[in-house]
Parts: sequence; C-alpha cells; structure tokens
Amino acid sequence: MLILVPLNLYSQMKRILVILAVSAFVVSCGGKKEEKKEDGFEMNRTKKEEKAAKVEEGVPVDMDNKGVGPITSVKLDAEVNTELATKGEAIFGTTCIACHTVETRLIGPAIKGVLERRSPEWVMNMILNPDGMLKEDVIAKALFKEYNNALMTNQGLTEEQARSVLEYFRTL
Repeated sequence: MLILVPLNLYSQMKRILVILAVSAFVVSCGGKKEEKKEDGFEMNRTKKEEKAAKVEEGVPVDMDNKGVGPITSVKLDAEVNTELATKGEAIFGTTCIACHTVETRLIGPAIKGVLERRSPEWVMNMILNPDGMLKEDVIAKALFKEYNNALMTNQGLTEEQARSVLEYFRTL
C-alpha cells in the first residue's frame, strides 16, 4: 500500500525530524552538569592548572642542589642582562617551547618561577646534560616520574646559550 503525502507536508515533517534530531543531540551532549565531581574526568582548564601546580609539589625543592654536569658555579648579577635575556628568549622559542610553556604544565614543567625551585647551576646542567641528570640527580628523577617518564631531549646548546636561556628565565 502506497501512501501519498502532499509535498509541502513532507517538507514540514522533514523539517520537524531535523529539529528533533538536533535537539536530541544538544540535550545529550549538554546534559545537566553535576554540582560535585570528585572522581572522573572534568574538562575545565582552571582545574587542570591547579592540579598541575599540586603535582609538582611532590618534587623536592632544593636550592643547594647544583645537579650533575659541567656547571659548578653561576654568578648572577643583581640586574638582569636584557641583551642576554633576549637571546635566551629566542632560543627558548625555538628549542624549548615544544615541551615547556611559561606558565602552564605541558610535556615538561612550567618555566615561570623555576629559579625559586631550582638553583641556577641545576637549571643550566639540566639544559646541558639532561641524560646525566636523569641518571644521577634526585630531582631530575622525581620530575621524570611526575611528567609521565617524558625524557628531556638534549638540544645540544652551548654553555653560552644555556646561560642566555637562564637569563631569560630570570625575567619571568
């Protein structure tokens, strides 16, 4: 049996079905938000950043640790050397930015405030000798675990380049 439906009625029914389908999709995706989520996944950048800050709290802060590598002493002037910092910012922007950001955790730790958590010698040794640091340094090992066993790649920077990057970190 064939039922004939007038064309304008068919268009209206089609339009109603599309509206119902879109409405169902919106309702199923939007849904009601739970007031309290203790377990489970939450898409909220603020919460993620708070968690990132808490995660690194488990890594020891040791300003006396100089790390393992060629740098045994770094003398920082009272004033930031802006020329050196500008060079360091450029180096950071081309070699470090893939894994590090200034203020948020990425593959590696956020850089802002690193000199409040680590000695200048440790930072430079981590830049210049990440493999040796990971083998022998307690903090580097703890960071490796905190950051899902992500290895820091040796970028092959010179001591002068690493010093420039360190000077840039002082500006953050």
